Amino acid sequence: MKGLARKGHQVDVISTFPLKKPYPNYNDIVKLTPPLALVNNMSYEFMQLLLGTNPVHAVATMAGNDICLNLENPAIQELARNPPRDPPYDAVLIEVLSAHCFGIFAHLWNVPLIGVSTTSLYPWLPPLIAQPENLAFVPNNCLSFTGRMNFWQRVYNTLHTLYNKLYFNNLTRVQDEIIRKHFGPDMPGVREVESKVALILINSHMTLNGIQPKTPAAVDVGGLHIQDEGLTLQPDLEKWIDEGKDGFVYFTFGSMVMIETFPREFLNILYASLGKIAPVRVLMKIPSPEKLPPGLPENVYTSPWMPQITILKHPKIRAFITHGGLMGTQEAVAYGVPMIGIPLFADQFMHIDACVARNIAVKLDLNKMTEKDMDAALNAVLWDPIYNLCIQIVFLAA
Repeated sequence: MKGLARKGHQVDVISTFPLKKPYPNYNDIVKLTPPLALVNNMSYEFMQLLLGTNPVHAVATMAGNDICLNLENPAIQELARNPPRDPPYDAVLIEVLSAHCFGIFAHLWNVPLIGVSTTSLYPWLPPLIAQPENLAFVPNNCLSFTGRMNFWQRVYNTLHTLYNKLYFNNLTRVQDEIIRKHFGPDMPGVREVESKVALILINSHMTLNGIQPKTPAAVDVGGLHIQDEGLTLQPDLEKWIDEGKDGFVYFTFGSMVMIETFPREFLNILYASLGKIAPVRVLMKIPSPEKLPPGLPENVYTSPWMPQITILKHPKIRAFITHGGLMGTQEAVAYGVPMIGIPLFADQFMHIDACVARNIAVKLDLNKMTEKDMDAALNAVLWDPIYNLCIQIVFLAA
């Protein structure tokens, strides 16, 4: 959206994340309230609850049907019926994940509908643009298959994809009723709205997601979000990094997960292993540092929020300990930082497995890892030159 605004386009945005600072040509016209407050708010217990549910069900309902209820918002109703006329809108962009009901705007205004996928395509998305699925050699992103699949993996991939597609479509049929309730009984259903998608901008890239046939309507834009907007480190953090002569390791489980709520056994492993790599320093993003148990090593600096791109491109960074979120993984590749991956849920396993296959990451199992495992992973990414060499090769390929 910012890129379009910089090119001189007028961009009106409906989102749950309005910009904190004004941006030329960019207007947050409606702020939505997400059904769940997840930023810096996902505890270990809640994460385990999510793991116990079918992820497709959560995506289709909480991130789909529940979001579609916002179509009753008076500001959205007014916009739909009385859009700007001078000039009129040229296109509608929506996130294609599960709240596809918002594509009704393109139907009402008779303008192109463009999808934006913040991940590689989930199983129910390729049909929107007649994208071949090639299930014999392209695993769907709900699985962690990498490289060449054997016969049984190909069978499982095919059946898994078919099931999830049918399950998602069945769960989201309720969006037909939501659309017609707010815009009239003659409005198209959500499947017909989906068929109007002209192209999808996909957050994927062949260096991590592999080579696969793509229609002209499937446009890879992996890494598009990696933009340095001049963010700077807070003075005390910058001083702390500069004073460390042996560099630092950056550790975060992303924008949602609260590391401080994890089991004490896991935190004890972190404390012991991270303390051993001193004088290499460790920078940890912890939503509530005061809730950590005592015993944090002296070489660890904690903060509730970090300017991640500024940190990952810092010349003194040595390694990145991550849960395998797609954005952070792409950022690490863009700045040539080897990783230790501890995937927690969803597509994080696939991202880390792809990095392990390219020798740019070491993978640890959250539920089985020991202090010895963590020690070995840190020693590998800090001292084995193969990881730095391989990530430079992947970076150059990207």
